[in-house]
Amino acid sequence: MTFRALSILLLLGITALFTGCAERSQQLVLQGNALGTTYGIAVFEDELRVKPEQLRISIDSLLEAVNASMSTYRSNSLISRLNAEDSTVVVDAMFEEVFLLSKRIHQESGGYFDPTVGLLVNAWGFGPEGPRNEVPHLESLLPRVGLDKVRLSEGKVIKEVPGIQLDFNAIAKGYTLDRIAVLISRMGGKNYLIELGGEIVASGINLTKQSLWTIGIDDPQDPESLSRVIPLRDAAMATSGNYRKFRVDSLSGRRYGHTINPLNGRAETTNVLSASVIAPTCAEADAYATAFMAMPLDQSIRFLAERPEFSLHLIYVDQDNSTRVLQQGLFAETTDE
Repeated sequence: MTFRALSILLLLGITALFTGCAERSQQLVLQGNALGTTYGIAVFEDELRVKPEQLRISIDSLLEAVNASMSTYRSNSLISRLNAEDSTVVVDAMFEEVFLLSKRIHQESGGYFDPTVGLLVNAWGFGPEGPRNEVPHLESLLPRVGLDKVRLSEGKVIKEVPGIQLDFNAIAKGYTLDRIAVLISRMGGKNYLIELGGEIVASGINLTKQSLWTIGIDDPQDPESLSRVIPLRDAAMATSGNYRKFRVDSLSGRRYGHTINPLNGRAETTNVLSASVIAPTCAEADAYATAFMAMPLDQSIRFLAERPEFSLHLIYVDQDNSTRVLQQGLFAETTDE
């Protein structure tokens, strides 16, 4: 049995191959909808201390808790209430964990990862409010952007500037995968692969094949081909790209990518086509993949030079309009399977 996650193909440009053997009935595959996309889980039933249905119920409960905390598409979620200036909100543990991690990556990335771009996301027509034709007035919006203007105090979010909007969509899927992984591990799972909207967490090996889990990265310019295939174990991978998720202004015909540069507020489609990051946690991989999409290529190169341990697969177009690949870390150390 082969499961190729449709959400990966359609949304973020990663292909995960879940391979099992029906006759042995060893591998259990769970699929469903979550966080506005789909998920797929390959786990080995013999390792679990609970029945498959109990695992699914627990996952559904976790997903509901994440939505109640961080979904910008729910008007009564904690983050939506905060964005509506509800000063009575006390955040939960998940929100606090994501907020503090966002703070760290915001600083490490030089501000290119910034969950306060929510205001700009909506203004450019990529948020819950839907598409817009007009180009936003950035001078009036940028003063309300910057995670350095937001802090937590005794469970409450303190904004230095009223009107700042939080949007954890660039880290929440990765964080959710990390929580699902912890859940499966607590239920006895040791060898499993989880995919949610194109983000991946791999633990152990594929017992059916007695080999590492195999992850493929789509070629941005040819959806039927893979740019890279890499084995993954006890790690997470996330990919971000503008080549499929963009909008075209109906008046000017100009194309805008969904990744917003938080430093200048622009939604320009750059020469970077996609960024794939391998990290210890999927939340980190998710956030950094977004940061590299917003970060100019020359700055990404300088960042990588200062952090040789970082694992990145960056696909970009050079000045001659030729597709190039920049690889570092695990991507450079391994060969295609």
